[in-house]
Amino acid sequence: MKIQTQTTKSNSILSIVKYGDPILRRKVEDITDFTSLPNMTEQMFNTMYEESGIGLAANQVGWSLNILVLDTSSIEGEENNKPYSFINSKIIKTEGEIVLEEGCLSVPDIRADINRPETIILRYQDLDQNFHENIFTGIVSRVIQHELDHLQGKLFIDYL
Repeated sequence: MKIQTQTTKSNSILSIVKYGDPILRRKVEDITDFTSLPNMTEQMFNTMYEESGIGLAANQVGWSLNILVLDTSSIEGEENNKPYSFINSKIIKTEGEIVLEEGCLSVPDIRADINRPETIILRYQDLDQNFHENIFTGIVSRVIQHELDHLQGKLFIDYL
């Protein structure tokens, strides 16, 4: 008798933490052990795509860690359309300002115009622990800032 085994990725879609959960108001910890990060970021991307989001911070899935992922390729006309994962990220410089509408997977059904810097310089690590400093502008800059606020315990509705 031949037994077939089915391989599935357990927990590939995570639950989104909603407004009111205390983890959304706590500052996260920086990553020192990168061992599990490829699997964790894959789960975060899967969850973000399942929820039709363009960005997701680790504390939105219950992990108090300095990880965020984003992919703006679903936005029409967006040129910088590749997925990003940022580890231990920090904005080191901002420039300009722009008001755009934001929403949030953790605060469903609420959207608001939020004023943020237009351009940022971000220092971060990749999954291989390499350090980077890059300039981001446009919607990618916006999503990074929104997700970094999450990692600092701040929500976009705090700007209202």
